[in-house]
Amino acid sequence: MNDALTPWPAPDRPSKEAGGSFDSLQTYAGETRNLLFISHRFPYPLTKGEKIRGYKLITHFAKTYRVYLGCIVDDPADWQHVDHLRTICTDVAAFGINRRWQKVKALAQIRPGRPLMPDYYFHPGLQRWVNHTLAHAHMDIVYIYSAAMAPYALHLQRHGKVLDMQDIDSEKWALYAQETPWPMRSIWAREGRTLRSYERQAAAGCDATFFVTEQETKRFCELAPESAEKSTWIEMGVDLESFAPGRNLETPYKDPGPHLVFTGSMDYRPNAEAAIWFAREALPLLRTDWPGAQFHVVGNRPRRDVLALKKRPGVHVTGGVPDIRPYVAHADVSVSPLRMARGVQNKVLEAMALGKPVVASPQAFEGIRAVAGRDLLVADGLQATVSAVHAILTGKHPGLGAAARTAMERGYSWDKIFQKLDRWLEASLKGRVPA
Repeated sequence: MNDALTPWPAPDRPSKEAGGSFDSLQTYAGETRNLLFISHRFPYPLTKGEKIRGYKLITHFAKTYRVYLGCIVDDPADWQHVDHLRTICTDVAAFGINRRWQKVKALAQIRPGRPLMPDYYFHPGLQRWVNHTLAHAHMDIVYIYSAAMAPYALHLQRHGKVLDMQDIDSEKWALYAQETPWPMRSIWAREGRTLRSYERQAAAGCDATFFVTEQETKRFCELAPESAEKSTWIEMGVDLESFAPGRNLETPYKDPGPHLVFTGSMDYRPNAEAAIWFAREALPLLRTDWPGAQFHVVGNRPRRDVLALKKRPGVHVTGGVPDIRPYVAHADVSVSPLRMARGVQNKVLEAMALGKPVVASPQAFEGIRAVAGRDLLVADGLQATVSAVHAILTGKHPGLGAAARTAMERGYSWDKIFQKLDRWLEASLKGRVPA
């Protein structure tokens, strides 16, 4: 087997790790099915798209499977939610990592042809737990959530292995390389090259590979034609009940506005750069006509350069908030001016579900099944973005919010999405592709 996918050695007997549990393991007989879910993120709270998707998958699987969740925790705030996941899963084994230290360890282990990502997400305790779980309970489905987690289980010779890549991470690193000066450019370019080979091997070793959009799937099939027949898209959904217009949500805004909002994790480079660009370039132009215009950057872990935006007139950086819905529901416009994006932007789906007018860049709009100009406005560049926001604030698109909500109701119900998922899982149990 290629070195890039060689699993890390693990002892025969498990040992206790901080956050890990080996107490719930037992062998089940009869018709009950078991599912092993291996994740690079702790799938709660629902603060970012990959956590939302992971949580929705787990709660859906728990209806018909005993779910064994093994995951990495890279945010100390997540530990308080472990007990909640234990009310859903048969077993939860969570293992903490320090982001900075993991980067150092990954760089120290760098070898020709091997990407950094799998070493960044490696934890020996999780590997021991996976090995022990597979030895003591028959797993019908092994659900690998993110290509980063493939080495934990890809060596298994069996049917029922499913890889949920969500996005093509190698494409993201290649894009970073184009946008970053030397010497980081060479590092990102190397990661893009080595990760592409790694992703191809991971997909080839599974019965099915999932992405969040049709576009992402088609692109991967171009890169990995050998896996084209067993690759498909399982889209992101949106909680249409929680993100519904008319909910009694108290406004977080004190000033009359108008209020513009951008949501997302603010330590994520594309989000941070989009927020900085809008605050520095677009907002000053908008405040020429609307001196009271306020731009709210709502999301956890804002970078230092994002926090510095608070010094600018009309800019607010909240950091993490208990609930983003009031900020979106009471905004006049939700903006998503991303210049780099992969997959689908959950921030756009949620704002549309709340019936808010959305102005998105082409990159943020990609993969969303909606009609530009009817359901949301798509604007490329500074002048187009300012003009689109200006048009909404002057009342030129009075039906935009209602059309946005209708688009989400039409195509983004989790129940509809899971119908396709279940068909593919049943087929993977038999080592085939759905007809």
